[in-house]
Amino acid sequence: MAEKEINIPVADPNDPYATPAAMPSSADRNPRSFDVADFAEPSRDQEDWRYTPIERIEEFFDVFEPSGETAVQIGMVDGSPVPSNQVTIAQRKLGEAPSGSVSKPSDRVAAVEWNSGDTATVIELNGELDQPVLVRVHGAGQALDALHLVIAAAPNTHADVVVEHDGETRLAEGVEIVTGQDSHISATFIQEWAHGSKHVGNHRLHVGKGASLRHSVVTLGGDVVRIRMDQDFGGEQGELNMLGIYFVDPGEHIEHRTMVVHNHPECKSRVVYKGALDGKDAHSTWVGNALIEPTAPGTDSYELNRNLVLTPGAIADSEPNLEIENGNIVGAGHASSVGRFDDEELFYLQSRGIPEVEARKLVVRGFFGELVDEIGVPAISEHLMTVIDRRLSRGENAELAKAFEEQ
Repeated sequence: MAEKEINIPVADPNDPYATPAAMPSSADRNPRSFDVADFAEPSRDQEDWRYTPIERIEEFFDVFEPSGETAVQIGMVDGSPVPSNQVTIAQRKLGEAPSGSVSKPSDRVAAVEWNSGDTATVIELNGELDQPVLVRVHGAGQALDALHLVIAAAPNTHADVVVEHDGETRLAEGVEIVTGQDSHISATFIQEWAHGSKHVGNHRLHVGKGASLRHSVVTLGGDVVRIRMDQDFGGEQGELNMLGIYFVDPGEHIEHRTMVVHNHPECKSRVVYKGALDGKDAHSTWVGNALIEPTAPGTDSYELNRNLVLTPGAIADSEPNLEIENGNIVGAGHASSVGRFDDEELFYLQSRGIPEVEARKLVVRGFFGELVDEIGVPAISEHLMTVIDRRLSRGENAELAKAFEEQ
């Protein structure tokens, strides 16, 4: 593919911040295409794949015939049917609006997903829903499958959507979310796959003028889970809040990549991801990208990733990236950290008679608690903390922790 010629603008001496960077941004460099051939075969030499164990997901690099065994059920979170006057559910041909309307695939596995399937599950929302819509995605086995989900909210809609993934699977998933003007949407995606499952996903998000989207990802299981999120704004004064929680067990690779593009004035974004890693060869990757384009004065953007290493042998990769092409902004920043348990916190709790395993539970609950509350869906908050507690209750944690102290 031919390289685009770089046109170097002439600077305005009266406004030195008005001229964008001469070098192309990440959004300019990276291909966006529905054509698999536009993407090179992934390798560790490529920036987007250097942390990924590509040998464990190479079956997703070429178009395949999906098994169709992944089951999708949709209702309200209390088990009742969706209100037909506010929620419309349809199976539509891929490429028929609104599918294919939110940007284009940004990596090879996303293009493969698009070309492997032929239908999209479309959920259209309107009005003010008094409880969350619940989408259950159940994996039925190891046969390769593809799933495409579209969530489209009409203007002035207020709604929550929860998408729960469970079972055993090898799934390529595409998600498109489009929020209409002045809508307020929360979309929460929970991955609680069985051991040995593989899941590659691409979420493409479009936040409308004056709209807000809270996009939450909770990954609590799977042999390899790699999810990339690409987002842009459709008008000024949009707001995006991206939240992530992950818990990585021995031998698992959990990877999240976020790409926030500020392309309109006076928009706000916050990206906060937190993860805990427990056991040998537990591996997490978070790569956060934020781009502020010349067309986006008044931007307010921040991204944060924190990792808590519970035991020896775990690896956490954390890479925040920020590109600013407009000096007229409210603020922009990023931060990341990888650390172990705070010895003073543990000592304080144990000195009050709390056993070590319970003390560690309390520290991790505190680490995740604020983020769980911010996700803002009471129906799932208790479940998430219960799952995290269960992971921490395993007997081997205390022995591994002692080995960690001796290193």
